Amino acid sequence: MGVRTLNDVFVVCLLVLARGAVGAEPSSKGSVAAGDEIRLLLPEVIYAAPGIETNVYFDDVTLVLNPANYAFDVACDKGAQQAERWTYTPASKDAGSYPLTIEVRDQANRIVARGKSTVCVAPLEAGSGKEITALLIGDSLTHASVYSQQLLDLFARGGNPKLTLVGTHVPKDPSGKNRHEGYGGWTAKRFVTYSTGVARTGKAKEVGSPFLYADGGGKPKLDFARYCKEFNQGKAPDFVTIFLGCNDTFSATDETIEERIDEFLRYMDELIEMVRKVGETTCIGLICPVPPAATQDAFGANYHCGQTRWQYKRNQHRVVERMMAHYAGRAKDRVTLIPAYVNVDCLHNYPKQTAPWNARTSETGARLCNGVHPSAEGYRQIGDSVYAWMKARLAGR
Repeated sequence: MGVRTLNDVFVVCLLVLARGAVGAEPSSKGSVAAGDEIRLLLPEVIYAAPGIETNVYFDDVTLVLNPANYAFDVACDKGAQQAERWTYTPASKDAGSYPLTIEVRDQANRIVARGKSTVCVAPLEAGSGKEITALLIGDSLTHASVYSQQLLDLFARGGNPKLTLVGTHVPKDPSGKNRHEGYGGWTAKRFVTYSTGVARTGKAKEVGSPFLYADGGGKPKLDFARYCKEFNQGKAPDFVTIFLGCNDTFSATDETIEERIDEFLRYMDELIEMVRKVGETTCIGLICPVPPAATQDAFGANYHCGQTRWQYKRNQHRVVERMMAHYAGRAKDRVTLIPAYVNVDCLHNYPKQTAPWNARTSETGARLCNGVHPSAEGYRQIGDSVYAWMKARLAGR
């Protein structure tokens, strides 16, 4: 993969230190140390729910130019291994926990990476009869209002609690039920610091953070208690999810990514603390950034020559690595990661457009055309992951 830079060495050292937190372990004697050749990134827990397909796409959990150059071997009592993924749709009788291990082998059949996780299947009736509220905080992927609608649709099924979404931003739903705090282009820093004197009204690019209010001296200050008083009957939401990181690190390079993530995590911590001061029992879920569309075509369509899929994938993968290390052990504080990044089909569930392959042929083909925003189907896979996490929390898992 070319000459290893000082930054690469630093990243590998960090990975070795954090390996226990991210589920990887040393490979067998005679093989490359796990994570050195291929950075396999499995979450500690993969949440699943009866009747909902759960996936681990191999390209989503590795950092290699071409995962097809490797052989994946999944060991789990549930689900099935296919060419590009492990997939499993639990039945109601499957509620429980199941260990999952993935080994990755190279052409010489050496184990070059090994990772472990636990598949947690929530009971079908978890939370039945309750009334719950959820606040979704995010950027354009939340603004799209598709995974939020997926949550409403899934919780409307029998055996579920009644879900009410909390929020002041309702860009897609005339009924007002599909609401959130998702704004295109926003970062964690923007939610913590950006004040325009206008909030919750006007266009998304004009409004300031919905959580900032002027204090006694007229300075903007995070005031989640007031936000809840005005928009959730004075109560903290039962669930808060934060889905950020894309804009925080989009333009980073290998030389600047660590500094950019440092800032991202600093402001994420402020958002978490903002919620925790008001909602001691609120379940806070941090949705890990999802991988980009599967080919460079999508980035060419959006950014011309301004960004490559490989650099964005490197950035996204590193953000998830750092989040896993930074938030390890926070479950006791009701702060957990939502590993939606493993569940998105980046080849088939991102937008495509059909056009001639070139100017001198009438033969047409489909090319991916959006680098970081999934199609409706991809958004629904994100919604499936969030739903499964919420069901697990409702079951006390």
